[in-house]
Amino acid sequence: MLPNSHIVRRKSRQIMVGSVPVGGDAPITVQSMTNTETCDVDATVAQIRRLESVGADIVRVSVPSMEAAEAFAKIREQVNVPLVSDIHFDHRIALKVLELGVDCLRINPGNIGKDERVRSVVEAARDHNVPIRIGVNAGSLEKEIQKKYGEPTPAAMVESAMRHIDILDRLNFQNFKISLKASDVFMTVAAYRELAGQIEQPLHLGITEAGGFRPGTVKSAIGLGMLLADGIGDTIRVSLAADPVEEIKVGFDILKSLHLRSKGINLIACPSCSRQNFDVISTVNALESRIEDILEPMSVAVIGCVVNGPGEAREADLGLTGGQPNLLYINGEPDSKLGNEELVDRLEAQIRQQIENRKKQ
Repeated sequence: MLPNSHIVRRKSRQIMVGSVPVGGDAPITVQSMTNTETCDVDATVAQIRRLESVGADIVRVSVPSMEAAEAFAKIREQVNVPLVSDIHFDHRIALKVLELGVDCLRINPGNIGKDERVRSVVEAARDHNVPIRIGVNAGSLEKEIQKKYGEPTPAAMVESAMRHIDILDRLNFQNFKISLKASDVFMTVAAYRELAGQIEQPLHLGITEAGGFRPGTVKSAIGLGMLLADGIGDTIRVSLAADPVEEIKVGFDILKSLHLRSKGINLIACPSCSRQNFDVISTVNALESRIEDILEPMSVAVIGCVVNGPGEAREADLGLTGGQPNLLYINGEPDSKLGNEELVDRLEAQIRQQIENRKKQ
């Protein structure tokens, strides 16, 4: 079994996004955002359900118009996961979705106009007990901040964040979380580190516009990993130019690698070499595709030879080591011999059997 994480998390105020706690001692949540046209209710619901199926804790939906707000109401009725509405500039849309059951508003108070408009949104959020997420992005800083700093910097991002926070402070509203996202890893990390010691609210982590699946995954793993290892971060979104489902998978993989969450299968596999006694890569790829639906935590090792195989297999809940013959380990003990032609079928069956056995205990 994996050892417990030694990461000491930053202490933060806990808020509730629907039924999901964020901050405090709650597990770090993983979220994504739909990329369908919100007014296409069927397509958006289908995508949210796919995100739910891989374990998404929270899903964000862009609501750019009153028409989209009406569509949001229909979407809300058909899914269970907490929904965040992404709204810019128009306070009337925010007021509308608050009436329609939104679980969190992603809205920057300083960007929605006159004081009375801000106050109306904040008071409505208070009445509905709905938190607000302040979202600062290096690419859309206020003009006066851009002029002051000349270019996006960590200090510029923190100043922007504090402007929005000050608005909520004046209205005595503390039910919020905040993000400080840039496409540059070091800028993002520095901004979060600077803000983390200044406020007590939860922090939403992300590297924005990180890129396609591979480079975006790498940048997100590095940036989010640096912060999470510092104990900073209460909820994460991996931003990829890819299927949003991949964002959830990568997010959980990042948390699993730091021993911060254990949802789903933790698959340990060797990179393969000439010592392998079966095709490790094809076996792992086939197995991964079959166990995507499993959200219960379990460690599974697939190692191609007897050099590292027995050691890794004994440490995992379920382990396969290549040899003459291949050997399956269950809970650290040798269990049975497997032929190359039956590896994937037997591994999948044993994974599901072990999960069923746990449920009966």
